[in-house]
Amino acid sequence: MGSEQGFTLWFTGLSGSGKTTITNLLVRELLGRGTKLEVLDGDVVRENLSKGLGFSKEDRDTNILRIGFVAELLTRNGVATICCPISPYQQTRDRVREMVGEFVEIYVFATLEELVQNRDPKGLYKKALAGEIPGFTGVDDPYEAPEHPELMLDTMVETPERSLQRTLTKLKELGYLDDDTILVEGDRLHSGLTDLRIHETGHVVNET
Repeated sequence: MGSEQGFTLWFTGLSGSGKTTITNLLVRELLGRGTKLEVLDGDVVRENLSKGLGFSKEDRDTNILRIGFVAELLTRNGVATICCPISPYQQTRDRVREMVGEFVEIYVFATLEELVQNRDPKGLYKKALAGEIPGFTGVDDPYEAPEHPELMLDTMVETPERSLQRTLTKLKELGYLDDDTILVEGDRLHSGLTDLRIHETGHVVNET
């Protein structure tokens, strides 16, 4: 199918699991291949399409479905579209899958214990566990892990570069890439998995 085949790559996982770092590596890689690419960043969507929505289940679902709507438009126009919201609810992710069609769900996994102990630089998980941030996903609001994702990346045991390679390989298997060779050498990453930002491409992604 090559680079003209649109698809949506949907990263889901708890905050701090590594979605941002892997996405940024993948953005650099796909742009290096000349792929038509857009990233639907959760913060940007909330500011421009979902302003005024809160974090109730209904509002979260509405936000995710709006991301899915834009992803479908881009995908059917031949654009590789990367989305990396937490998207905690299985039913809503399934609705987006049906909406988009060319949909690749990747579950970025790390345990809550790992996130609290080693990947909580702003102390958000600790505040949520103390009851200071109500409705925090993974603490007092559920996160429903994907039942049948196309790929699971365990960021507790594999490096970001390994996760990138496995993602490229999966995209090749599904016919969205011609090969899975890494063309662009990635930066060395910090162990926290959330520090890399790609400034030169304009596709800066923030964890949401």
